[in-house]
Amino acid sequence: GVVIEPWLTDQWYVNAEVLAQPAIKAVETGQISFVPKQWDNTYFEWMRNIQPWCISRQLWWGHRIPAWYGPDGEIFVELTEAAAQAAADAHYGKPVEIRQDEDVLDTWFSSGLWPFSTLGWPEKTKALETYYPNNDLITGFDIIFFWVARMIMLGMHFMDDVPFRKVYIHALVRDEHGQKMSKSKGNVIDPLELVDKYGADALRFTLVAMEAQGRDIKLSESRVEGYRNFATKLWNVARFCETNECLPSPSYVPAACSMTLNRWIVGELAKTADQVTAALEAYRFNEAANSIYQFTWGIFCDWYVELSKPALLGSDEGTKTETRATAAWVLDQVLHLLHPIMPFVTEELWSRTGERQGAMLINGPWPTFDASLEDSAAAEEIDWVIRLISAVRAVRVEMNVPGGAKVPLVLRDASDQTKERMQRHHDIISRLARLERFELLDGEMPKGAVQIVIDEATAAMPLADAIDIDQERARLQKEIGKLEQDVEKIDKKLSNEKFLSRAPDHVVEEQRQRRMDAVAARTGVEAALSRLEQL
Repeated sequence: GVVIEPWLTDQWYVNAEVLAQPAIKAVETGQISFVPKQWDNTYFEWMRNIQPWCISRQLWWGHRIPAWYGPDGEIFVELTEAAAQAAADAHYGKPVEIRQDEDVLDTWFSSGLWPFSTLGWPEKTKALETYYPNNDLITGFDIIFFWVARMIMLGMHFMDDVPFRKVYIHALVRDEHGQKMSKSKGNVIDPLELVDKYGADALRFTLVAMEAQGRDIKLSESRVEGYRNFATKLWNVARFCETNECLPSPSYVPAACSMTLNRWIVGELAKTADQVTAALEAYRFNEAANSIYQFTWGIFCDWYVELSKPALLGSDEGTKTETRATAAWVLDQVLHLLHPIMPFVTEELWSRTGERQGAMLINGPWPTFDASLEDSAAAEEIDWVIRLISAVRAVRVEMNVPGGAKVPLVLRDASDQTKERMQRHHDIISRLARLERFELLDGEMPKGAVQIVIDEATAAMPLADAIDIDQERARLQKEIGKLEQDVEKIDKKLSNEKFLSRAPDHVVEEQRQRRMDAVAARTGVEAALSRLEQL
Protein backbone atom coordinates (compact mmCIF):
# COMPACT_ATOMS: atom_id res chain seq x y z
CA GLY A 1 0.00 0.00 0.00
CA VAL A 2 3.01 2.35 0.03
CA VAL A 3 3.35 4.81 -2.81
CA ILE A 4 6.40 4.17 -5.00
CA GLU A 5 8.07 7.40 -6.04
CA PRO A 6 10.71 7.78 -8.77
CA TRP A 7 14.18 8.70 -7.60
CA LEU A 8 15.80 10.69 -10.37
CA THR A 9 19.53 10.13 -10.76
CA ASP A 10 22.10 11.06 -13.35
CA GLN A 11 22.59 8.35 -15.99
CA TRP A 12 24.88 7.96 -18.98
CA TYR A 13 23.31 7.70 -22.41
CA VAL A 14 24.54 6.87 -25.90
CA ASN A 15 23.02 8.57 -28.92
CA ALA A 16 21.88 5.24 -30.40
CA GLU A 17 20.19 6.85 -33.41
CA VAL A 18 23.59 7.93 -34.74
CA LEU A 19 25.11 4.50 -34.11
CA ALA A 20 22.14 2.77 -35.73
CA GLN A 21 22.45 4.35 -39.19
CA PRO A 22 25.56 2.46 -40.41
CA ALA A 23 24.21 -0.71 -38.74
CA ILE A 24 20.93 -0.42 -40.66
CA LYS A 25 22.80 0.19 -43.91
CA ALA A 26 25.00 -2.89 -43.34
CA VAL A 27 21.92 -5.15 -43.46
CA GLU A 28 20.20 -3.17 -46.23
CA THR A 29 23.23 -3.53 -48.52
CA GLY A 30 23.85 -7.18 -47.71
CA GLN A 31 27.10 -6.75 -45.78
CA ILE A 32 25.25 -8.70 -43.08
CA SER A 33 22.43 -11.11 -43.86
CA PHE A 34 19.97 -12.87 -41.58
CA VAL A 35 19.07 -16.54 -42.03
CA PRO A 36 16.14 -17.06 -42.30
CA LYS A 37 15.73 -13.73 -44.09
CA GLN A 38 12.41 -12.98 -42.37
CA TRP A 39 14.35 -11.76 -39.32
CA ASP A 40 15.52 -8.72 -41.31
CA ASN A 41 12.14 -7.17 -40.55
CA THR A 42 12.51 -7.67 -36.79
CA TYR A 43 15.95 -6.05 -36.90
CA PHE A 44 14.77 -3.08 -38.94
CA GLU A 45 11.70 -2.56 -36.73
CA TRP A 46 13.94 -2.13 -33.69
CA MET A 47 16.70 -0.13 -35.33
CA ARG A 48 14.54 2.36 -37.23
CA ASN A 49 12.65 3.22 -34.04
CA ILE A 50 15.64 3.22 -31.67
CA GLN A 51 15.70 5.47 -28.60
CA PRO A 52 18.64 6.92 -26.64
CA TRP A 53 20.44 4.04 -24.94
CA CYS A 54 20.98 4.25 -21.18
CA ILE A 55 24.31 2.50 -20.62
CA SER A 56 24.89 3.05 -16.88
CA ARG A 57 23.94 0.45 -14.29
CA GLN A 58 24.07 0.55 -10.50
CA LEU A 59 25.70 -2.86 -9.99
CA TRP A 60 28.69 -4.12 -8.03
CA TRP A 61 30.36 -5.90 -10.94
CA GLY A 62 31.10 -4.84 -14.53
CA HIS A 63 33.16 -2.40 -16.56
CA ARG A 64 33.24 0.98 -14.77
CA ILE A 65 31.99 3.97 -16.74
CA PRO A 66 35.19 5.66 -18.07
CA ALA A 67 34.33 9.04 -16.58
CA TRP A 68 36.04 10.92 -13.75
CA TYR A 69 34.91 13.96 -11.74
CA GLY A 70 37.01 16.89 -10.66
CA PRO A 71 36.60 18.79 -7.33
CA ASP A 72 33.78 20.95 -8.73
CA GLY A 73 32.06 18.20 -10.67
CA GLU A 74 33.77 18.81 -14.01
CA ILE A 75 33.60 15.57 -16.06
CA PHE A 76 36.59 14.00 -17.82
CA VAL A 77 35.84 11.06 -20.14
CA GLU A 78 39.03 9.25 -21.09
CA LEU A 79 40.28 5.75 -21.96
CA THR A 80 42.36 5.43 -18.77
CA GLU A 81 42.54 6.95 -15.29
CA ALA A 82 46.00 8.33 -16.07
CA ALA A 83 44.65 10.19 -19.09
CA ALA A 84 41.75 11.52 -17.02
CA GLN A 85 44.15 12.68 -14.29
CA ALA A 86 46.33 14.49 -16.83
CA ALA A 87 43.29 16.16 -18.40
CA ALA A 88 42.03 17.28 -14.98
CA ASP A 89 45.41 18.65 -13.90
CA ALA A 90 45.67 20.59 -17.17
CA HIS A 91 42.14 21.93 -16.77
CA TYR A 92 42.67 23.19 -13.23
CA GLY A 93 46.30 24.23 -13.72
CA LYS A 94 47.43 22.13 -10.77
CA PRO A 95 47.27 18.53 -9.47
CA VAL A 96 43.76 17.74 -8.25
CA GLU A 97 41.97 14.75 -6.81
CA ILE A 98 39.55 13.01 -9.17
CA ARG A 99 37.04 10.20 -8.61
CA GLN A 100 35.65 7.70 -11.11
CA ASP A 101 31.92 7.31 -11.71
CA GLU A 102 30.65 4.41 -9.60
CA ASP A 103 28.23 3.07 -12.25
CA VAL A 104 29.17 0.20 -14.58
CA LEU A 105 28.39 -0.26 -18.26
CA ASP A 106 25.14 -1.92 -19.30
CA THR A 107 25.72 -5.64 -19.84
CA TRP A 108 24.68 -5.37 -23.50
CA PHE A 109 27.18 -2.56 -24.05
CA SER A 110 30.00 -4.72 -22.71
CA SER A 111 28.67 -7.68 -24.71
CA GLY A 112 28.53 -5.53 -27.83
CA LEU A 113 32.30 -5.05 -27.58
CA TRP A 114 32.84 -8.81 -27.50
CA PRO A 115 33.76 -9.49 -31.19
CA PHE A 116 36.87 -7.30 -30.98
CA SER A 117 37.59 -6.74 -27.27
CA THR A 118 38.29 -10.46 -26.85
CA LEU A 119 40.90 -10.23 -29.64
CA GLY A 120 43.03 -7.58 -27.92
CA TRP A 121 41.34 -4.33 -28.95
CA PRO A 122 42.16 -1.44 -28.64
CA GLU A 123 45.62 -2.80 -29.44
CA LYS A 124 46.15 -3.84 -33.08
CA THR A 125 46.89 -7.47 -32.38
CA LYS A 126 47.52 -10.32 -34.83
CA ALA A 127 44.38 -12.07 -33.54
CA LEU A 128 42.28 -8.97 -34.24
CA GLU A 129 43.68 -8.71 -37.76
CA THR A 130 43.07 -12.43 -38.41
CA TYR A 131 39.65 -13.03 -36.88
CA TYR A 132 37.77 -9.75 -37.25
CA PRO A 133 35.29 -9.78 -38.89
CA ASN A 134 34.05 -13.31 -38.26
CA ASN A 135 31.88 -15.37 -40.61
CA ASP A 136 28.78 -16.44 -38.69
CA LEU A 137 26.89 -15.64 -35.54
CA ILE A 138 24.34 -18.17 -34.29
CA THR A 139 21.81 -17.02 -31.72
CA GLY A 140 18.15 -16.86 -30.72
CA PHE A 141 15.60 -14.40 -32.06
CA ASP A 142 14.91 -12.89 -28.63
CA ILE A 143 18.26 -11.05 -28.49
CA ILE A 144 18.42 -9.72 -32.05
CA PHE A 145 18.11 -6.20 -30.67
CA PHE A 146 19.77 -6.69 -27.30
CA TRP A 147 22.98 -8.32 -28.52
CA VAL A 148 23.16 -8.73 -32.31
CA ALA A 149 22.31 -5.09 -33.02
CA ARG A 150 24.70 -3.82 -30.29
CA MET A 151 27.61 -5.81 -31.72
CA ILE A 152 26.91 -4.44 -35.18
CA MET A 153 26.62 -0.82 -33.97
CA LEU A 154 29.77 -0.92 -31.86
CA GLY A 155 31.72 -2.90 -34.44
CA MET A 156 30.92 -0.38 -37.17
CA HIS A 157 31.82 2.50 -34.84
CA PHE A 158 35.09 1.23 -33.36
CA MET A 159 36.35 -1.08 -36.13
CA ASP A 160 34.79 0.53 -39.24
CA ASP A 161 33.63 -2.92 -40.32
CA VAL A 162 30.86 -5.39 -39.54
CA PRO A 163 31.60 -7.96 -36.80
CA PHE A 164 30.20 -10.91 -38.81
CA ARG A 165 28.78 -11.68 -42.26
CA LYS A 166 25.76 -13.86 -41.46
CA VAL A 167 23.43 -14.15 -38.49
CA TYR A 168 21.72 -17.53 -38.19
CA ILE A 169 18.62 -17.40 -35.98
CA HIS A 170 18.00 -20.86 -34.55
CA ALA A 171 14.76 -22.33 -33.25
CA LEU A 172 13.42 -22.11 -29.72
CA VAL A 173 13.36 -25.41 -27.85
CA ARG A 174 9.91 -26.08 -26.40
CA ASP A 175 8.40 -29.10 -24.64
CA GLU A 176 6.81 -31.96 -26.58
CA HIS A 177 3.45 -30.13 -26.64
CA GLY A 178 4.95 -26.96 -28.07
CA GLN A 179 4.78 -25.06 -24.76
CA LYS A 180 7.62 -22.76 -23.75
CA MET A 181 9.59 -24.34 -20.92
CA SER A 182 8.88 -22.83 -17.53
CA LYS A 183 9.74 -23.77 -13.97
CA SER A 184 6.26 -22.76 -12.86
CA LYS A 185 4.72 -25.12 -15.44
CA GLY A 186 7.08 -27.89 -14.42
CA ASN A 187 7.86 -28.75 -18.03
CA VAL A 188 11.57 -27.89 -18.08
CA ILE A 189 13.76 -30.55 -19.70
CA ASP A 190 17.25 -30.60 -18.17
CA PRO A 191 19.76 -31.25 -20.99
CA LEU A 192 22.32 -32.62 -18.52
CA GLU A 193 19.88 -35.32 -17.46
CA LEU A 194 19.32 -36.28 -21.10
CA VAL A 195 23.09 -36.36 -21.68
CA ASP A 196 23.60 -38.63 -18.66
CA LYS A 197 20.82 -40.95 -19.83
CA TYR A 198 21.29 -41.02 -23.61
CA GLY A 199 24.63 -39.36 -24.38
CA ALA A 200 25.60 -35.92 -25.63
CA ASP A 201 25.65 -37.04 -29.27
CA ALA A 202 22.08 -38.32 -29.12
CA LEU A 203 20.86 -34.98 -27.74
CA ARG A 204 22.90 -33.01 -30.28
CA PHE A 205 21.54 -35.07 -33.19
CA THR A 206 17.97 -34.67 -31.91
CA LEU A 207 18.24 -30.88 -31.80
CA VAL A 208 19.90 -30.65 -35.22
CA ALA A 209 17.45 -33.08 -36.88
CA MET A 210 14.46 -31.09 -35.57
CA GLU A 211 15.96 -27.65 -36.24
CA ALA A 212 14.04 -26.66 -39.37
CA GLN A 213 14.31 -22.98 -40.34
CA GLY A 214 11.42 -20.92 -39.03
CA ARG A 215 10.03 -23.67 -36.78
CA ASP A 216 10.50 -24.23 -33.07
CA ILE A 217 11.60 -27.58 -31.67
CA LYS A 218 9.11 -29.73 -29.76
CA LEU A 219 11.58 -31.74 -27.70
CA SER A 220 10.58 -35.09 -26.24
CA GLU A 221 12.67 -37.70 -24.47
CA SER A 222 11.50 -40.39 -26.90
CA ARG A 223 13.16 -38.54 -29.81
CA VAL A 224 16.45 -38.41 -27.93
CA GLU A 225 16.14 -42.11 -27.17
CA GLY A 226 15.60 -42.79 -30.88
CA TYR A 227 18.82 -41.03 -31.84
CA ARG A 228 20.64 -42.87 -29.04
CA ASN A 229 19.59 -46.01 -30.91
CA PHE A 230 21.08 -44.47 -34.05
CA ALA A 231 24.41 -44.04 -32.27
CA THR A 232 24.19 -47.70 -31.24
CA LYS A 233 23.48 -48.65 -34.87
CA LEU A 234 26.59 -46.76 -35.97
CA TRP A 235 28.67 -48.53 -33.32
CA ASN A 236 27.31 -51.92 -34.44
CA VAL A 237 28.11 -51.36 -38.12
CA ALA A 238 31.67 -50.43 -37.12
CA ARG A 239 31.84 -53.68 -35.17
CA PHE A 240 30.50 -55.57 -38.22
CA CYS A 241 33.29 -54.06 -40.35
CA GLU A 242 35.89 -54.97 -37.74
CA THR A 243 34.60 -58.56 -37.46
CA ASN A 244 34.78 -58.98 -41.24
CA GLU A 245 38.27 -57.43 -41.46
CA CYS A 246 37.06 -54.36 -43.33
CA LEU A 247 40.05 -52.06 -42.84
CA PRO A 248 40.87 -48.81 -44.69
CA SER A 249 43.25 -49.43 -47.58
CA PRO A 250 45.62 -46.67 -48.79
CA SER A 251 45.44 -48.13 -52.30
CA TYR A 252 41.65 -48.18 -52.47
CA VAL A 253 40.16 -46.20 -55.38
CA PRO A 254 36.33 -45.90 -55.17
CA ALA A 255 35.99 -45.32 -58.92
CA ALA A 256 37.80 -48.62 -59.66
CA CYS A 257 35.16 -50.89 -58.05
CA SER A 258 34.00 -53.69 -60.33
CA MET A 259 31.11 -55.12 -58.28
CA THR A 260 27.67 -53.62 -58.91
CA LEU A 261 26.92 -53.56 -55.17
CA ASN A 262 30.10 -51.65 -54.37
CA ARG A 263 29.65 -49.19 -57.25
CA TRP A 264 26.12 -48.58 -55.91
CA ILE A 265 27.15 -47.83 -52.32
CA VAL A 266 30.01 -45.58 -53.46
CA GLY A 267 27.58 -43.61 -55.63
CA GLU A 268 25.00 -43.36 -52.85
CA LEU A 269 27.68 -42.10 -50.46
CA ALA A 270 28.87 -39.48 -52.94
CA LYS A 271 25.28 -38.32 -53.49
CA THR A 272 24.66 -38.13 -49.74
CA ALA A 273 27.86 -36.15 -49.18
CA ASP A 274 26.71 -33.60 -51.76
CA GLN A 275 23.31 -33.34 -50.06
CA VAL A 276 24.83 -32.89 -46.59
CA THR A 277 27.32 -30.28 -47.81
CA ALA A 278 24.66 -28.29 -49.68
CA ALA A 279 22.34 -28.38 -46.65
CA LEU A 280 25.06 -27.18 -44.28
CA GLU A 281 26.06 -24.36 -46.61
CA ALA A 282 22.40 -23.28 -46.78
CA TYR A 283 22.06 -23.46 -42.97
CA ARG A 284 19.43 -26.21 -43.35
CA PHE A 285 20.88 -28.29 -40.55
CA ASN A 286 17.86 -30.56 -40.20
CA GLU A 287 18.16 -31.57 -43.87
CA ALA A 288 21.85 -32.34 -43.39
CA ALA A 289 21.09 -34.50 -40.36
CA ASN A 290 18.24 -36.35 -42.06
CA SER A 291 20.28 -37.04 -45.22
CA ILE A 292 23.16 -38.64 -43.36
CA TYR A 293 20.74 -40.45 -41.02
CA GLN A 294 18.81 -42.02 -43.92
CA PHE A 295 22.00 -43.09 -45.66
CA THR A 296 23.70 -44.47 -42.56
CA TRP A 297 20.77 -46.41 -41.15
CA GLY A 298 18.65 -47.27 -44.17
CA ILE A 299 21.17 -47.67 -46.97
CA PHE A 300 24.50 -48.57 -45.38
CA CYS A 301 23.63 -50.37 -42.13
CA ASP A 302 20.53 -52.19 -43.39
CA TRP A 303 20.84 -52.85 -47.11
CA TYR A 304 24.54 -52.75 -47.87
CA VAL A 305 25.50 -54.83 -44.85
CA GLU A 306 22.95 -57.52 -45.74
CA LEU A 307 23.69 -57.49 -49.46
CA SER A 308 27.46 -57.65 -48.88
CA LYS A 309 27.44 -60.72 -46.64
CA PRO A 310 27.64 -63.29 -49.50
CA ALA A 311 30.76 -61.51 -50.81
CA LEU A 312 32.36 -61.18 -47.38
CA LEU A 313 31.63 -64.81 -46.48
CA GLY A 314 32.35 -66.23 -49.94
CA SER A 315 35.49 -67.84 -51.34
CA ASP A 316 36.25 -65.34 -54.13
CA GLU A 317 39.24 -63.43 -52.69
CA GLY A 318 39.07 -60.62 -55.24
CA THR A 319 35.41 -59.93 -54.48
CA LYS A 320 36.05 -60.20 -50.76
CA THR A 321 39.02 -57.78 -50.87
CA GLU A 322 37.10 -55.16 -52.84
CA THR A 323 34.04 -55.39 -50.58
CA ARG A 324 36.14 -55.14 -47.40
CA ALA A 325 37.93 -52.03 -48.67
CA THR A 326 34.65 -50.47 -49.86
CA ALA A 327 32.87 -51.05 -46.55
CA ALA A 328 35.80 -49.55 -44.62
CA TRP A 329 35.99 -46.54 -46.95
CA VAL A 330 32.24 -45.87 -46.70
CA LEU A 331 32.37 -46.12 -42.89
CA ASP A 332 35.21 -43.57 -42.84
CA GLN A 333 33.20 -41.12 -44.96
CA VAL A 334 30.12 -41.61 -42.76
CA LEU A 335 32.20 -40.72 -39.70
CA HIS A 336 33.42 -37.56 -41.45
CA LEU A 337 29.90 -36.48 -42.42
CA LEU A 338 28.46 -37.22 -38.98
CA HIS A 339 31.31 -35.61 -37.04
CA PRO A 340 29.94 -32.03 -36.87
CA ILE A 341 26.70 -33.36 -35.37
CA MET A 342 27.97 -36.34 -33.34
CA PRO A 343 31.61 -35.50 -32.53
CA PHE A 344 32.15 -37.85 -29.60
CA VAL A 345 31.09 -41.25 -30.91
CA THR A 346 32.56 -40.56 -34.36
CA GLU A 347 35.95 -39.52 -32.93
CA GLU A 348 35.98 -42.61 -30.75
CA LEU A 349 35.15 -44.94 -33.64
CA TRP A 350 37.71 -43.20 -35.85
CA SER A 351 40.44 -43.91 -33.30
CA ARG A 352 39.39 -47.57 -33.05
CA THR A 353 39.11 -48.37 -36.78
CA GLY A 354 42.19 -48.53 -38.98
CA GLU A 355 45.77 -47.39 -38.45
CA ARG A 356 45.24 -43.68 -37.75
CA GLN A 357 48.70 -42.98 -36.27
CA GLY A 358 47.33 -40.37 -33.89
CA ALA A 359 45.44 -38.40 -36.56
CA MET A 360 42.16 -37.02 -35.23
CA LEU A 361 38.94 -36.98 -37.21
CA ILE A 362 38.28 -33.33 -36.37
CA ASN A 363 41.40 -32.36 -38.33
CA GLY A 364 40.47 -34.44 -41.38
CA PRO A 365 39.36 -32.94 -44.71
CA TRP A 366 35.66 -32.65 -45.45
CA PRO A 367 34.54 -35.32 -47.97
CA THR A 368 34.13 -34.05 -51.53
CA PHE A 369 33.56 -36.36 -54.50
CA ASP A 370 33.42 -36.20 -58.25
CA ALA A 371 29.99 -36.63 -59.79
CA SER A 372 31.33 -39.53 -61.86
CA LEU A 373 31.18 -41.75 -58.75
CA GLU A 374 27.38 -41.81 -59.05
CA ASP A 375 26.75 -44.91 -61.20
CA SER A 376 23.17 -44.77 -62.51
CA ALA A 377 23.23 -48.34 -63.87
CA ALA A 378 24.38 -49.79 -60.56
CA ALA A 379 21.84 -47.62 -58.69
CA GLU A 380 18.95 -48.84 -60.87
CA GLU A 381 19.95 -52.48 -60.47
CA ILE A 382 20.33 -52.45 -56.67
CA ASP A 383 17.20 -50.31 -56.41
CA TRP A 384 15.34 -53.09 -58.27
CA VAL A 385 16.65 -55.68 -55.81
CA ILE A 386 15.65 -53.57 -52.81
CA ARG A 387 12.18 -52.79 -54.17
CA LEU A 388 11.49 -56.45 -54.89
CA ILE A 389 12.60 -57.62 -51.44
CA SER A 390 10.71 -54.77 -49.75
CA ALA A 391 7.52 -55.55 -51.69
CA VAL A 392 7.66 -59.23 -50.73
CA ARG A 393 8.30 -58.35 -47.08
CA ALA A 394 5.38 -55.90 -47.10
CA VAL A 395 3.02 -58.56 -48.45
CA ARG A 396 4.21 -61.05 -45.85
CA VAL A 397 3.40 -58.55 -43.08
CA GLU A 398 0.03 -57.56 -44.61
CA MET A 399 -1.02 -61.19 -45.05
CA ASN A 400 0.29 -62.17 -41.61
CA VAL A 401 2.58 -64.85 -43.07
CA PRO A 402 4.54 -66.50 -40.21
CA GLY A 403 8.10 -65.22 -40.01
CA GLY A 404 9.63 -68.67 -40.37
CA ALA A 405 7.49 -69.71 -43.32
CA LYS A 406 9.14 -69.78 -46.75
CA VAL A 407 6.92 -69.01 -49.74
CA PRO A 408 7.47 -69.34 -53.49
CA LEU A 409 7.81 -66.31 -55.81
CA VAL A 410 7.37 -66.42 -59.56
CA LEU A 411 8.14 -63.67 -62.07
CA ARG A 412 6.25 -63.24 -65.34
CA ASP A 413 6.76 -60.95 -68.36
CA ALA A 414 10.32 -60.17 -67.28
CA SER A 415 12.58 -58.31 -69.71
CA ASP A 416 16.05 -59.60 -70.57
CA GLN A 417 17.53 -57.04 -68.21
CA THR A 418 15.27 -58.19 -65.35
CA LYS A 419 16.16 -61.83 -66.06
CA GLU A 420 19.86 -60.96 -65.83
CA ARG A 421 19.31 -59.12 -62.54
CA MET A 422 17.31 -62.04 -61.21
CA GLN A 423 20.10 -64.45 -62.08
CA ARG A 424 22.83 -62.29 -60.53
CA HIS A 425 20.95 -61.65 -57.29
CA HIS A 426 18.87 -64.82 -57.04
CA ASP A 427 20.46 -66.15 -53.86
CA ILE A 428 20.42 -62.90 -51.85
CA ILE A 429 16.81 -62.12 -52.84
CA SER A 430 15.73 -65.64 -51.84
CA ARG A 431 17.48 -65.34 -48.47
CA LEU A 432 16.34 -61.84 -47.52
CA ALA A 433 12.75 -62.33 -48.72
CA ARG A 434 12.60 -65.83 -47.16
CA LEU A 435 11.58 -67.55 -50.41
CA GLU A 436 11.14 -71.26 -50.88
CA ARG A 437 11.98 -70.82 -54.56
CA PHE A 438 12.33 -67.91 -56.97
CA GLU A 439 11.78 -68.63 -60.67
CA LEU A 440 10.47 -67.35 -63.98
CA LEU A 441 6.93 -68.11 -65.16
CA ASP A 442 5.69 -68.37 -68.77
CA GLY A 443 2.07 -69.47 -68.33
CA GLU A 444 -0.92 -68.42 -66.23
CA MET A 445 -0.51 -67.00 -62.73
CA PRO A 446 -1.00 -69.62 -60.02
CA LYS A 447 -4.28 -69.55 -58.10
CA GLY A 448 -4.27 -68.25 -54.56
CA ALA A 449 -1.38 -65.84 -55.30
CA VAL A 450 -0.84 -62.20 -54.36
CA GLN A 451 0.49 -60.21 -57.30
CA ILE A 452 3.16 -57.50 -57.16
CA VAL A 453 4.11 -55.26 -60.10
CA ILE A 454 7.84 -54.50 -60.32
CA ASP A 455 8.55 -52.32 -63.37
CA GLU A 456 7.51 -54.29 -66.47
CA ALA A 457 7.28 -57.65 -64.67
CA THR A 458 4.59 -59.11 -62.43
CA ALA A 459 5.60 -61.15 -59.39
CA ALA A 460 3.19 -63.61 -57.76
CA MET A 461 3.34 -65.15 -54.27
CA PRO A 462 1.11 -68.23 -53.81
CA LEU A 463 0.04 -67.99 -50.16
CA ALA A 464 -2.82 -70.49 -49.92
CA ASP A 465 -0.55 -73.06 -48.29
CA ALA A 466 1.18 -70.53 -46.00
CA ILE A 467 -1.87 -68.95 -44.28
CA ASP A 468 -5.44 -69.84 -43.29
CA ILE A 469 -7.33 -67.54 -45.67
CA ASP A 470 -10.66 -67.65 -43.82
CA GLN A 471 -9.00 -66.99 -40.47
CA GLU A 472 -6.93 -64.17 -41.94
CA ARG A 473 -10.02 -62.61 -43.57
CA ALA A 474 -11.82 -62.62 -40.21
CA ARG A 475 -8.79 -61.06 -38.51
CA LEU A 476 -8.54 -58.25 -41.03
CA GLN A 477 -12.28 -57.52 -40.93
CA LYS A 478 -12.14 -57.36 -37.14
CA GLU A 479 -9.17 -54.99 -37.29
CA ILE A 480 -11.00 -52.73 -39.76
CA GLY A 481 -14.04 -52.64 -37.46
CA LYS A 482 -11.89 -51.67 -34.47
CA LEU A 483 -10.17 -48.88 -36.40
CA GLU A 484 -13.52 -47.54 -37.64
CA GLN A 485 -14.76 -47.40 -34.04
CA ASP A 486 -11.61 -45.48 -33.04
CA VAL A 487 -12.14 -42.96 -35.84
CA GLU A 488 -15.81 -42.56 -34.89
CA LYS A 489 -14.95 -41.88 -31.22
CA ILE A 490 -12.35 -39.29 -32.16
CA ASP A 491 -14.71 -37.62 -34.62
CA LYS A 492 -17.28 -37.21 -31.82
CA LYS A 493 -14.68 -35.48 -29.67
CA LEU A 494 -13.50 -33.20 -32.46
CA SER A 495 -17.05 -32.19 -33.34
CA ASN A 496 -17.80 -31.29 -29.70
CA GLU A 497 -17.48 -27.52 -29.30
CA LYS A 498 -17.06 -27.80 -25.51
CA PHE A 499 -14.11 -30.17 -25.95
CA LEU A 500 -12.48 -27.90 -28.53
CA SER A 501 -12.89 -24.79 -26.38
CA ARG A 502 -11.83 -26.31 -23.05
CA ALA A 503 -9.11 -28.83 -23.95
CA PRO A 504 -5.50 -27.58 -24.18
CA ASP A 505 -4.20 -27.11 -27.72
CA HIS A 506 -1.79 -30.02 -27.46
CA VAL A 507 -4.61 -32.39 -26.41
CA VAL A 508 -6.72 -31.37 -29.43
CA GLU A 509 -3.72 -31.76 -31.70
CA GLU A 510 -3.03 -35.18 -30.21
CA GLN A 511 -6.59 -36.30 -31.04
CA ARG A 512 -6.24 -35.08 -34.62
CA GLN A 513 -2.98 -36.97 -34.98
CA ARG A 514 -4.57 -40.12 -33.57
CA ARG A 515 -7.36 -39.82 -36.14
CA MET A 516 -4.85 -39.49 -38.97
CA ASP A 517 -2.95 -42.53 -37.73
CA ALA A 518 -6.13 -44.59 -37.40
CA VAL A 519 -7.32 -43.64 -40.91
CA ALA A 520 -3.92 -44.53 -42.38
CA ALA A 521 -3.91 -47.85 -40.54
CA ARG A 522 -7.44 -48.62 -41.75
CA THR A 523 -6.42 -47.90 -45.34
CA GLY A 524 -3.51 -50.30 -45.02
CA VAL A 525 -5.65 -53.09 -43.56
CA GLU A 526 -8.29 -52.57 -46.25
CA ALA A 527 -5.58 -52.93 -48.90
CA ALA A 528 -4.45 -56.17 -47.25
CA LEU A 529 -8.04 -57.47 -47.25
CA SER A 530 -8.38 -56.54 -50.91
CA ARG A 531 -5.26 -58.56 -51.70
CA LEU A 532 -6.61 -61.48 -49.71
CA GLU A 533 -9.86 -61.51 -51.65
CA GLN A 534 -7.84 -62.04 -54.83
CA LEU A 535 -6.50 -65.38 -53.58
